[in-house]
Amino acid sequence: MKKSELYKGSLATIILKLLNEHDKMYGYEITQRVKEITKGELHITEGALYPSLHKLQDNGFLDVEVVKTGNRLRKYYKLTEEGTRETIRKLAELESYIKTMRVLVNPKYRLQ
Repeated sequence: MKKSELYKGSLATIILKLLNEHDKMYGYEITQRVKEITKGELHITEGALYPSLHKLQDNGFLDVEVVKTGNRLRKYYKLTEEGTRETIRKLAELESYIKTMRVLVNPKYRLQ
């Protein structure tokens, strides 16, 4: 299994977490921030990012603001109130998953 496949299930959580930390972000900015935070370990492609952004928007978790920047239009994504609640849920889910995986792969974390 490629490492990128492990991240796929966490993409929505990654996006929500970044938007929770910043007021609003546009797509390319999200990809670059992830690359920066992970020191190049994780690259999110446009082909993965935009379907996730659209799904989060369709589910009511994101609002979109279109801003004209120079000669181009840029879509900024921002959390809705429900998106903020979903971020909390997704982060708790991910923490639980990480804890479970840690116990499974590393015997020193197993409960007595």
